[in-house]
Amino acid sequence: MTRPPPFPLLVKRAPIIAGFGRGSSAIGCPTANIPIEALSEADKLDTGVYFGWCKIHPVDTQKDVHQRQDGTQVEFKYGDGLRKEVDINTVLPMVMSLGWNPFFKNKEKAAEIHVIHKFPETFYGAELTFNILGYIRPELDYTSVESLIKDIGIDIEVAKDSLATEGYQSYKEQVHNVK
Repeated sequence: MTRPPPFPLLVKRAPIIAGFGRGSSAIGCPTANIPIEALSEADKLDTGVYFGWCKIHPVDTQKDVHQRQDGTQVEFKYGDGLRKEVDINTVLPMVMSLGWNPFFKNKEKAAEIHVIHKFPETFYGAELTFNILGYIRPELDYTSVESLIKDIGIDIEVAKDSLATEGYQSYKEQVHNVK
């Protein structure tokens, strides 16, 4: 099954950067933030929530500390702690928020990917290969964080249900084959 244009979009080995730190702390949904420049075809996409497959690539380098825009510090481990994970080379489902996150009043466009999997630690500095296969919904400005969290849960279920269908299973190979 082929997807209608502009899908599928494939992004290879995009660096995972420190975002605003809200994914885990404010909404309980950790995200891998990708520089918007890494999405070379992002201008073809409307802002909103998308789904697809992804794979994390640990990077061989020294651990270090980076500073967020708000001044807090984040340890970059480059995925080193995930090397022991059985599924580090496994292709996993993801949802991606692309846009301005109006609830949080972002001043810059952001690409935030939630890998649908529980990891033992963060993997800032690692690289992420992912494909974008479909659109779930437009970006919304919520009146409460509870409403945002509820819709994120729905987005995750929509992504899992869609990706479980035969038509989307074949796109796992596209991500898996990137070394």
